[in-house]
Parts: sequence; structure tokens; C-alpha cells
Amino acid sequence: MYKRGAAKPEYATAKIAVWWDMKCCPIPEGYDARLVRPSIEAAFNELGYSGPVSITGYGDQRQTPCHILRGLSSTGVAVSQIKPESTCSLMYSNMLEWRDHNPPPATMMLISDEWQDVFSWDLARLQQHTKYNLFLSYSTKSNIDSELEPCGKWTWTKLLATKRELVQDQKCCSRELSAMFYCKSCSYQGQSVEGFRKHLSSRKHAVREVTNRIHPELDYLTRTWAKDYPAKPEYATAQIAVWWDMMYCPIPEGYDARQVRPSLEAAFKKLGYSGPVSITAYGDHNKTPDYILRELSSTGVEVIFNRMFGDLSEWIDSNPPPATIMLISDAVEEMFSDDLARVLQETKYNLFLAYSYRPYKMSVLLTSAEWLWESLLLAGVFLSSPYHHPLAFETNDATRRHVLGKCSERGESTKMFSCTVCLCDCKGLEDLRTHLSSEDHAVLQERHYPEVIRMKYRCIKQCQKASFSNDDYRFS
Repeated sequence: MYKRGAAKPEYATAKIAVWWDMKCCPIPEGYDARLVRPSIEAAFNELGYSGPVSITGYGDQRQTPCHILRGLSSTGVAVSQIKPESTCSLMYSNMLEWRDHNPPPATMMLISDEWQDVFSWDLARLQQHTKYNLFLSYSTKSNIDSELEPCGKWTWTKLLATKRELVQDQKCCSRELSAMFYCKSCSYQGQSVEGFRKHLSSRKHAVREVTNRIHPELDYLTRTWAKDYPAKPEYATAQIAVWWDMMYCPIPEGYDARQVRPSLEAAFKKLGYSGPVSITAYGDHNKTPDYILRELSSTGVEVIFNRMFGDLSEWIDSNPPPATIMLISDAVEEMFSDDLARVLQETKYNLFLAYSYRPYKMSVLLTSAEWLWESLLLAGVFLSSPYHHPLAFETNDATRRHVLGKCSERGESTKMFSCTVCLCDCKGLEDLRTHLSSEDHAVLQERHYPEVIRMKYRCIKQCQKASFSNDDYRFS
């Protein structure tokens, strides 16, 4: 039977790096510091990991008793001096440096009570980009869901209680040791507890700790990452599934609905994507004009009533990566982001987003491309029509209406219509209209679309007026 966190073959003998916040998760009173390493190694061994383990403990080591420092050092645990307010910052910068030099397969472990409030956002985005095994340990268990999806978790006391053999001094002495004591502010390295203590009490250290102060705030790596990346080879010809929320990203007034597919495909092609595209439009189609439904269906856009998130989850179960998922919705952050972020950390889907207004904060979802919805549609029209104008986005409203109005005659429906609330497929628009006006549909809609969801959608619209900075965003 599969055990959560059990080692996959490629990770079984790979490196394991551990970053340990000694203030949040101190060694319990009376506990032998020499047992920290064997406890951690035993926990990994139980899951099938046997690779080399590096452990670094961070804290104000002037407060750490000498016998603990000796015990840690004797088993090859590195100890780093840092002021308490800068502990997370140094741990994270060292983690990023380690990732640069150790590509996957490899395993990371974070021991800290700050994993959720401080580390989770950027780590979740990093995990979507490059897949490492990730484990967590903390002194107090949190019941709050996080967007970070680790392979496994331990409480610190349970981890230290893992069955292991007592480490004998003579075995420790045979271990090949390097510099075990570090002081980042002074660039100090040493193996002697006495020398380390002497350094920490020196005037030179006191001056350097002030003049070379480590900034307490984390330097989030992914905030500077751009969007609209060219397609990677494995995604260039893979399928692209588009999930479109018509409630908050409707078709602009005067726009020919048959241009939706060409507009999206033109944007994908510009980034190097040429795989097959499926588009599914979700919404309360009682309020969608018949001609728009016909135009969408005539270009192979499937029209479905409700249940966008459930259908996306089912699609993921049946369509493994490489593939690209595109969400067109203003509700992504509130309704999708945490669950989808966890999925993307475990799997390797490509992700596109489109929305009608710029988000007030950067999402935890790591995307390869993002667009403003109306700009995306207009760009497709201008690039694919004979009325293309090089200054498309600087044209006035009259020119815009002229270009959007130059469309071919509207066609008839050739694609199936569906209502996923009732699990009902309709062969044509008339059948869909009949179904949506039926009493059976009304009853099931109220049952599956409760008032709490409606309230969430209303809250989303209120966020459109929020103020935000655009410094970290770039849009097409």
C-alpha cells in the first residue's frame, strides 16, 4: 500500500537538505542534541529515503548552551548565527542558493512554525515551476489550509521521537566534517565551539552584525518573474483546455462570438503553442442571447451551464500533463487558486489566465501567460482580420465598433449544449432553452448552487474597485 510521502525511485537516493529554525523548534530540555540527525534520518528511512542528508540550524547561538552546539556539530549538523528577526530571511536565501546548485530530483525539508505565514506563498510558486520533494515540521500544528502542498508533515516532537539507534561518539568522530559553525554577517566559518563562542562575543562581530545587517524581510524570488513565456518543447504541441466563466468575462458588446476561438488561438500561436484547443463556456445561459450561443457553438465552443470547478477537476483526472490549462474568470483567486496551486505542485500542467480587470495582488498560481480579457479578444480580431490596424489599442470607440462589426454572417449550432447541474446533454439550442426553463432544472439549480456561492461572486465584483500596484505585473 502506498504511504504518503513514500520515496519515488528517482528521489530514494537523492540529496536531502534540511533548514531548521532553532527558535521556533528548539531542542527539548534534557534531549540529547546528538539524536537530532539520527531522528530526522530515521523518519526519512521509514519512507524509503536513503540519500545524503545536510542539516543547518539557524538562531541566535549566543543563547544556545555549549553542550548542544557540541552535540549538533559532532553529528555533522551545521549551526548558523543570525539575529531572531532575520532568521527566516537567511534560511530562505540559503534555500534558494541551494536550489540553484541542486536541481531535482532532490528533497527539501523546512522545520519552522513560520512555514505558513512567511514561506508558503513563494515556495508554492517555486514548487509549481520546479518539482522538489518538500517536507515540513513545526512545533504547533495549524488547522488552516495552505496553498503549499508538501509530501509530508511532522510535528517537531513526533519527529524527534522517531525510533533510531543511539549515536556513539566514536561513530561521530569518523564522520567527515567541514565548517560547522557559520556567521553570515562576518563571513565566519569554523569547527570549534570555543572559537565560535569567542567570535560571537568579540567587538568585531558586534560591529559587523550592525553594519552588515541581514534584512529581515524575505526576498521573494518569484515576484520578479515575467509572464508570457515562449512555449517549452513539451507543451508546444500539447492540448490546451480553456475554461471560460462568462459571468464575469462576458463577450464585449458588438463582438462577434465566432471570433473568440480565433482570438485565443492567435494568442497561443504568438507564444509558440500549436496544440489542439478545447473551449468550454460556463454561465447562467438563461441570460445569454441566442445568437451568441449559436455563434460560440458554430466554432466548436461547448456551452455548459454551471459547475466549472467540478468539470476542471474531472478533466485533470483524465488528462495527465504535459497539457495547458487556461482559466478565464475574475473568480480565480477566490474560487480556484489554493486548490489549483496544490494540484500544480504535484503535477506539471502549464497555466494561462485571463480576467476582465487587473488583480489587486499577485496570485499564488504560477502562470506562463496572462491577459486582460477584452484586450485578448481585440488583439485576435486585429491580427486575424483584413481590418488590422497597427495601432489597434489606440483607436477610438467608433473605430473599435467598426472593426468588431465587420464579421461574417452568423451560422447555426453544430456543437452540443450541456447542463452539468442536471447532468443533461442537449442536442441543440432549442433543447437547452427548454431544459433551462423546466421545473426540474430550477429545483436542482437551487440545490447545487447555494446562496453562499452567490455571495462569493458578489464579493469578487466588489474587489474590482480595490487599489493595487502594477509594478509586479505585465499584461498583453
